[in-house]
Amino acid sequence: MSSSLANPPAPPGDLRRFVARVMDDPESRSTAVGLLGVLIFYLLVWLFGPRLLDFHSVGSVVRPHASTRQFNIQIAPDMFVKPKPKPAQPFKFVETNPDAPENIPDKTENFSNRNQQVAQEKPTPNGKSDHPALEGQTEIKTSQIVTGQLSQPVEQIQAVPLPAEATPVEKPAATPKQEQNPLSGFEKKQGDNPAGFGSNVAQAADNAKPIPQKIEGQKNASLDPDATAVEPAIDPMHPRPRPQVVKQQKTRPAIFTENKFGTSNIGNIAVDAKWSNYGAYLQRLIETVQIEWDSILEQSKSYPGSGTYVAVKFILDSEGKITRIVDVDNHSTEQGSRACVSAITNRSPYGPWTEDMKQMLGEQQEMTFTFYYQ
Repeated sequence: MSSSLANPPAPPGDLRRFVARVMDDPESRSTAVGLLGVLIFYLLVWLFGPRLLDFHSVGSVVRPHASTRQFNIQIAPDMFVKPKPKPAQPFKFVETNPDAPENIPDKTENFSNRNQQVAQEKPTPNGKSDHPALEGQTEIKTSQIVTGQLSQPVEQIQAVPLPAEATPVEKPAATPKQEQNPLSGFEKKQGDNPAGFGSNVAQAADNAKPIPQKIEGQKNASLDPDATAVEPAIDPMHPRPRPQVVKQQKTRPAIFTENKFGTSNIGNIAVDAKWSNYGAYLQRLIETVQIEWDSILEQSKSYPGSGTYVAVKFILDSEGKITRIVDVDNHSTEQGSRACVSAITNRSPYGPWTEDMKQMLGEQQEMTFTFYYQ
């Protein structure tokens, strides 16, 4: 028979009563919580203390499947440089009057090949428009204010009708005399030496004849005694008009768009516009295409139907070349369509752009030209 000094284990019911007593007593509960916290603290120190207090360098361990990561930063050279502002340019092209005086407008959104300030012969009361008042049609929108021709002026003589009873009749005139000069003499030059050479110098006159005296007359007149001249038929009561050169406006033929509200400025008809390199370039381009189009139609000896039109959209690059025809909106005949496309492409290239044009337009520009057959 053996004996044990240890107390026998408490039955489960006694353990629960003990815990209940401890939790009910505030002092016992505080002591139990403190002991439990101390036990947890020492347990954590025992587990993680060696790692936290080890100050030796630890070599890096390369994982089998680890990959090198890179984080690159690239800064653009001009990121912190303030970009240069593009030059302020008007955006609407208008065709001006070449005979109007140059005058820089105060404020306008139009640009062209010259400076002009809007004006018209008869003022519009309280008119504030940047276009002069015009009479025209309303279907087609254009910016032209004057019309003319791009061809050279020709000499024209206005005929004056004569009454039947005063019609002049051409009549023969007397034969003009020809100028005749007598034969000239000569000068003999001879030295003192009888064995030397001498010379005779003579000067020939115009229309020299073996006559004793000079006869006055015309140098190129005929000597035929039967030759006659004809006096022009001139009526002293109705003299012929003086030949004159009919002045033509050196600008494109225009289709006017009606504008009832004009300006109060009085003067030669003009439009508000500011000069720019782009405006001058575009004006030359338009006039070149216009001349080529007229030439093509004149050589073809046929004209498409009146009231038809063709719109050609194309790409113009900074070298002045037509790089591509984007679209042809044809509302005319096939011949009329080909004439419009050829008028644009035949004279390409149109010259390189200036630097400010490249800054404003880039390296190419899409344009649309509309050709109207009237």
